[in-house]
Amino acid sequence: MNEEVKISRKLRRAALLLLFQHHRLPGAKGWELRKALGKDYMKIIKLLNRRLEELGLEIKIVHESGSEEYTEEDFDRARFYVVCKSPAIEELSGWRIDSLAVLAASIAYIISKQGRVNRSEVEELLREKFPDWKIEYDLNNFIRRGYLSEDDSGNLYIGWRTRAEIDKKTLLEIIAGYFPSEENQKL
Repeated sequence: MNEEVKISRKLRRAALLLLFQHHRLPGAKGWELRKALGKDYMKIIKLLNRRLEELGLEIKIVHESGSEEYTEEDFDRARFYVVCKSPAIEELSGWRIDSLAVLAASIAYIISKQGRVNRSEVEELLREKFPDWKIEYDLNNFIRRGYLSEDDSGNLYIGWRTRAEIDKKTLLEIIAGYFPSEENQKL
């Protein structure tokens, strides 16, 4: 089998692993990609990323620690995930607006507290606008989906999926009502 056919098969396998949900969370861990694609899996990921760019998509690599720099062994523990290059409202269109408000307020509050805050503080903030059952359900849902994370002491922090999908700076600007570009000032 020639090299081009091998690469083509590996690209297809990588796309299947990253685009279709196989586990509870979308995407794949680095060790899964290495196991399926071989030790040169990062070359395949870079090739696939170039092809996805034509479709307005990109592969994000998110480590649970939130670090932006990786060593070779860190790639094995990182999650590889396909996202839209531009903010994609259509991804969230199936969500209730009040759930989106809970997520946005939670993320903004966590960021304002330097990235880590006790869950009870977030719940107290949200109680001004939402019933207890809604807050409990949404926070647990966001933790399960990876938008928020919770440590053993009950502190909430930004999850891997928020780091991959949400532009935190833009979110805070929208919440603050700050629109720096001329295009947005016309709104």
